[in-house]
Amino acid sequence: MEVSRIRALRGPNLWSRHTSIEAVVSCTDQECKIDSIDGFEARLRERFPEIGLLQLMGHSGSVAMAHVLQVASLALQAQSGCPVTFSRTATTPDSNVFQVVIEYSEEAVGRRALELAEQLCQAAVEDQPFDLAAAIAELKDLDEDVRLGPSTGAIVEAAVARGIPYRRLTEGSLVQFGWGSRQRRIQAAETDRSSAIAEAIAQDKELTKKLLDAAGVPVPAGREVTDVEDAWLAMAEIAGPVVVKPKDGNQGKGVTVNISTREQLNAAYAAASAISEEVLVEKYIPGSDFRLLVVGNQLVAAARREPPLVIGDGSSTVQALVGLVNSDPRRGSGHATSLTKIRIDDIAISCLSAQSLTLDSVPSKGARVILRNNANLSTGGTATDVTDDVHPDLAASAVAAAQMVGLDICGIDAVCDSVIYPLEEQGGGIVEANAAPGLRMHLQPSFGKGRPVGEAIVSSMFAAGDNGRIPLVTVAGTNGKTTTVRLTAHILGCQGLRVGMTNSDGVYIEGKRIDTGDCSGPKSARNVLMHPDVDAAVLETARGGVLREGLAFDRCNVAVVTNIGVGDHLGLSFITTVEDLAVVKRVVVQNVAPDGMAVLNAADPMTVAMAAACPGAVTFFAYDREHPVMATHRAQGHRVVYVENNQIVAAQNQDEQRFELASIPITRNGVIGFQVENAMAAIAAAWALNVDWKTIQTGVSTFVNDAETAPGRFNVFEYRGANVIADYGHNPDAILALVSAVENIPAKKRMVVISGAGDRRDVDIMRQSEIVGDAFDEVILYQDQCQRGRADGEVLQLLQKGLLNAKRATKIDEIHGEFLAIDTALARLAEGDLCLILIDQVDEALAHIAQRVKEG
Repeated sequence: MEVSRIRALRGPNLWSRHTSIEAVVSCTDQECKIDSIDGFEARLRERFPEIGLLQLMGHSGSVAMAHVLQVASLALQAQSGCPVTFSRTATTPDSNVFQVVIEYSEEAVGRRALELAEQLCQAAVEDQPFDLAAAIAELKDLDEDVRLGPSTGAIVEAAVARGIPYRRLTEGSLVQFGWGSRQRRIQAAETDRSSAIAEAIAQDKELTKKLLDAAGVPVPAGREVTDVEDAWLAMAEIAGPVVVKPKDGNQGKGVTVNISTREQLNAAYAAASAISEEVLVEKYIPGSDFRLLVVGNQLVAAARREPPLVIGDGSSTVQALVGLVNSDPRRGSGHATSLTKIRIDDIAISCLSAQSLTLDSVPSKGARVILRNNANLSTGGTATDVTDDVHPDLAASAVAAAQMVGLDICGIDAVCDSVIYPLEEQGGGIVEANAAPGLRMHLQPSFGKGRPVGEAIVSSMFAAGDNGRIPLVTVAGTNGKTTTVRLTAHILGCQGLRVGMTNSDGVYIEGKRIDTGDCSGPKSARNVLMHPDVDAAVLETARGGVLREGLAFDRCNVAVVTNIGVGDHLGLSFITTVEDLAVVKRVVVQNVAPDGMAVLNAADPMTVAMAAACPGAVTFFAYDREHPVMATHRAQGHRVVYVENNQIVAAQNQDEQRFELASIPITRNGVIGFQVENAMAAIAAAWALNVDWKTIQTGVSTFVNDAETAPGRFNVFEYRGANVIADYGHNPDAILALVSAVENIPAKKRMVVISGAGDRRDVDIMRQSEIVGDAFDEVILYQDQCQRGRADGEVLQLLQKGLLNAKRATKIDEIHGEFLAIDTALARLAEGDLCLILIDQVDEALAHIAQRVKEG
């Protein structure tokens, strides 16, 4: 078995809406029937008993090794605690080659699970050992390392529940919610509104205390000290037990409480100074440690924190009791679990010593043995939810403290006997304000009920009903995608929106190109959705990106499919038929929002069939209003767009809006049929977004189809009295549409300059030259700069074959080089002639033509 071409499908894809790993798996003849491998399944089950059923999975015939790989990959992740359920093995035209698809929750875990599953299969074949426990432990550790922590994860889950899209921007906890100009960002429990100044204030505990004191919030007396002697003086000034802590520490590191002797002070100062050069000595406030979580102007959760401790049983040592507590499955070594293991270190030993105990001591039954004086969960403490008990005045003090520091999300640490009374009444005080507070204790408290703090944070970022989304239009199809994208974007721009656009020419923000090349894939789409200056997105979605990585978004408002026709790029990535291609193009329709719209070409049967897969509504467009699909759709009260009396008509029930073709420049008074179809699709897309009709009219009438605004899309030049048309048409359907368009333009002599893309099938390349051979008087062939896997001259030979039975072409030439071919054609033109140039290097070729036109 050979596993190759492993892809991460990071969005909705050909197989499902799940993020998945896709691999191409080649099996030998024997591996295509695992029951022919003596003892294989028995050995497999010995190594992985939980793998599940193979022969009873609905397979009536033999099971291939690829299916085993599929089941094992998913089962390994499931056994590791990953929430995955989907997997699939698909056949290909090669009976020994399969596509295996496995859902993942974390990409790195999914990839590793596939590798381990392959090792498992190999071990079962060769009767070699396989360490299942080690494999699952590795996947668990990897999952814990790469997945979002509990705080960030809770906020993400809350956002997803509200339909807010998210994107993880780093391997850490930096996450974007929403798209474009409506996006917000968080890092753990900090938002993009959490200022660096407020965070710096919170880290400076002495400054925090001064500000809170000025705001009338109770705080403990104390000051910053310069050395251990100064700490002793400060303790004398306070005249009572003290707390020693680093000035800018976090997670309770270096904090020692209830110090009453010089010896304790020396040890505490050493611990604090190891964390920070600046140390604080403050009055010790007796009572319990409470964490109060403030979000915006509200207290949303509160917990009483207990320090790490064990309870004596009269027979076990402290060391053994700690081991027993740490065996709780809720306790881990990091922040991924609800509790953290108790650490045995110098601080714990010192704390035991203060209680006249050692690790080998045997506490009496019921005795509480404290292992640390601070109560942070990160050092092994526990938490009890007390949210419902907080006195309104105490809550107001916490909110005032957070606002004085300037934090929109703040963890307030208070020490008092109980939260049911105001701080002043019980001599309590606020000892710290924390930026990026941990949420574990509120989400999964050791005792009491969890609080929806993730939801509270999301609600503070997005108002009720706001999902952070911008209008999103995606355009798929065989031909017409780029022009439809550009025209739709132009209409939305006329509405005053800042539009982000991707197409096969580049990425555009407000009409300015910020990236070049073919940008019709998911990477470019994600970049647009991440851009803060984008109010609406119009994205060309090519088949290659869908196959390679899936969609860049979870759902769209409008999905346009221009056509399927006879297809393009057939024979690549196991897409061998027009039906296969339609399934790929259909992905955008399947992921229309429930309140969204699919805009489909009613004259294309493959496109019409996609309507059944749309979760939202459907608008059909076609020239003929009497087309059965159009007539039926309109009779049912749905939207249609068609052509009548030299007008594009958008209709639903009895309501109609009309657009004169003469006022839509790209159609050249309706002469260019494929541009009329593109205009209909764009009008329907804008209509689906509720753009007003006046704006749509302005948009279609002001969109100019020149080389500057729509490069390579029927760009017309005048050269010495002849018409020169440059277009990037590169498949039979596109060539047919172009021929139909130029036949409506009068000409004395018709000439075409054409090449062929090497990654098309032989039949497709030959078909292109067959079409032009029947429509043009002269044909100039040239070879593309990039042959895309073809040998030198191979494409030209195929083009020549297509011209063998040409009905019209009487002169055929081969020219080496695109620009030389263009110059050769221009030199032959006379007044009244027409030349169609099918360009390859779009920008360079258009610039070359423009220069020749300028020179005259």
